[in-house]
Amino acid sequence: MNISSLLRRSSKPVLRRIEEDLDTKLRLRYTPYYHAIDRVEGPWVWVEGRRMLMMSSNEYLGLSQHPRVIEAARRALQQWGTSPCGSRLANGSRKYHEELEEALASFLGKEACHVIVAGYLACQGSLAALARRGDLLLLDRSIHASLWDGALLGGCQIERFSHRELASLKEMLAAIPQDRPKIMAVDGVYSMEGHLAPLPELVCLGKTHGIFLVVDDAHGLGVFGREGRGVCDHFGLTQEVDLIVGSFSKSLASTGGFFAGSRGVIEYLRSHCRQIIFSAAVTPACAAAALEALEILQQEPEHREKLWENTRYYHRILKEAGFDFWESSSPAVPVVVGNREKCYFVWKSLWEEGFFTVLSIAPGVPPGRDLIRTAISSFHTPALLDSFVEALQRAFRKARVPLPSSCISSG
Repeated sequence: MNISSLLRRSSKPVLRRIEEDLDTKLRLRYTPYYHAIDRVEGPWVWVEGRRMLMMSSNEYLGLSQHPRVIEAARRALQQWGTSPCGSRLANGSRKYHEELEEALASFLGKEACHVIVAGYLACQGSLAALARRGDLLLLDRSIHASLWDGALLGGCQIERFSHRELASLKEMLAAIPQDRPKIMAVDGVYSMEGHLAPLPELVCLGKTHGIFLVVDDAHGLGVFGREGRGVCDHFGLTQEVDLIVGSFSKSLASTGGFFAGSRGVIEYLRSHCRQIIFSAAVTPACAAAALEALEILQQEPEHREKLWENTRYYHRILKEAGFDFWESSSPAVPVVVGNREKCYFVWKSLWEEGFFTVLSIAPGVPPGRDLIRTAISSFHTPALLDSFVEALQRAFRKARVPLPSSCISSG
């Protein structure tokens, strides 16, 4: 008897709900997610023995395959073993955690830092710990799910403003008492859209209205700012942002997350953030890899230079071919299809041609903005990007998706 038969015959409402879930049925039918990669080499991955060009990785700088990063992780394993086997509050704190925290705080220009096992938990935990009943939490509608989940845990009033739409935010703030505690959370780089947060304007509003500002800079670290110090540094506003949270799984070639702020803010989080208190500590290999990647980021600028060279080239050829890439200003580049079903067919066509991409459909994106999410890395070359855009054109034609415009005449 198979599991579906058991579920259908079950008297348990939750099991029946699982069996009837449309999203799960569609995912299992069309299989666009959870593809296991067998092998990685530069920009290439192998899936079931088939070589494919990776066009959707968050590994912007290609450092997970850097010999120094691999060696640092190996040494840490030999010195410390595989895991601290406990939370930082209890028995899990190690010297390597403090070394990474000091290096990150110095790099980001903040007094203190705390590292945690996942960027998701850093974002979630920041808002869950900071917000209280009676506070007002202001959120851009396009923030990462981790911030939204943390907001729900905070138990305070939540107001969402349209993505990067400052007029609605200003109108909202005008009706709120000045002395009411307020927190605002935004992404430094919105990874689905590729947009940067309008930090200068947000900081100005924060000063006027007494707002505690949290920036998730997972996709800005290593990419923007001096030597990759992030979006806050890019705008010269690091000291005006109260808390920076982020991830190691993008430019820092590891797994984990961090909080960076004043000494007082970090110690408050260590006292009140349940995600810190009750999570096992970052493993030795992950911490060592992130620390070594951070050093490489400062010592070998060619990785970031190549990333931006590729990003500018990719933006240009997408524009020339007439694709809507949502005015992305970062290496996270959406290719908008605009229709749920056709988006799947575009993704499938790219997959069949040997290009590994990720599709995102409503409600993950606004209705009518269903898209193929692509991301550029330092591994790519102009020739590889040309081949991908040519495949995109074929995929759009096969799916009968019209291109909105083209900067190149047909003649």
